Amino acid sequence: MSTGRDQTIGYLAAAGTVAIWTGFILISRLGGKSALTGHDILALRLGVAALLLLPFAGSLPRGSWRDARLWTLGMIGGLLYGVLVYAGFKLVPAAHGGILLPGMQPFLVAAVAWLLTRQRMPRERAFGLAFIALGVGFAAQSYMAGSAWSAAMLAGDALMLASALMWAFYSVLAKRWGFHPWLLTRFVAFSSALIYLPVYLLLLPKQLDAVPMSTLVLQGLYQGVGATIVAMLLFLKAVEKLGAERVGALIALVPVLAGVAAAPLLGEALTGWLLAGLVCVSLGAFIAARPIARLIPAACPATR
Repeated sequence: MSTGRDQTIGYLAAAGTVAIWTGFILISRLGGKSALTGHDILALRLGVAALLLLPFAGSLPRGSWRDARLWTLGMIGGLLYGVLVYAGFKLVPAAHGGILLPGMQPFLVAAVAWLLTRQRMPRERAFGLAFIALGVGFAAQSYMAGSAWSAAMLAGDALMLASALMWAFYSVLAKRWGFHPWLLTRFVAFSSALIYLPVYLLLLPKQLDAVPMSTLVLQGLYQGVGATIVAMLLFLKAVEKLGAERVGALIALVPVLAGVAAAPLLGEALTGWLLAGLVCVSLGAFIAARPIARLIPAACPATR
């Protein structure tokens, strides 16, 4: 059973994750608007992360490379998620990414948790999710009403939704299998880079020479260090201490925060709908993330 100290650590880790993922939406869209391809951004992310973590490769527990569960998490949370999300950011604005990625997490995590464990959602948490749904709807209204819809935008939204589903599966499975965050952070980075980088170097189109060095440095450091290492450690620590569903509820703050930050940084409008969404999502995240005393904690495998 989690203690008060565990919950404090969990909420602090979740707050750090929210901050970094808010920046992730903005930085990824900046990369998407540049000449870089989605393949380039994913290669920068995985290459920088694997290079920085390489000194710690030898300390992976014996048998890690033969563990099918670790490979499953690496392919879902590292490779598939990355391919889908960066392809999506080439086609849709930051607001769509914020709404369809972290904004959908509470619902997708709850659905995946029910699919895999048949765990029923408590009434209190469902009430919080209703407020989150209302807030995400308000936030979406700011962008959907005036959008020039196209086949490319619909395809981008589908890619974003698919990447959000991959992350929901990753979240639930990471909690269910109970791997230590440091182990999982390293293995996801190494396994994804091992599979993806040779394919990228040999087969995929590249536009690295079409952007300034500052763009490459920004994308490489933020994606490879912030999003892949720091945010992953914080996210997994939060899931370990609070559970995937409660962390998913807190992550619902990201779309509206990203929308507010996108106003000065990306020129997107800050409207009354967006501010109303901020209030509703914040209230819903608070309700859905609160501890529920009558829940019986599920058994969690020992950390590795």
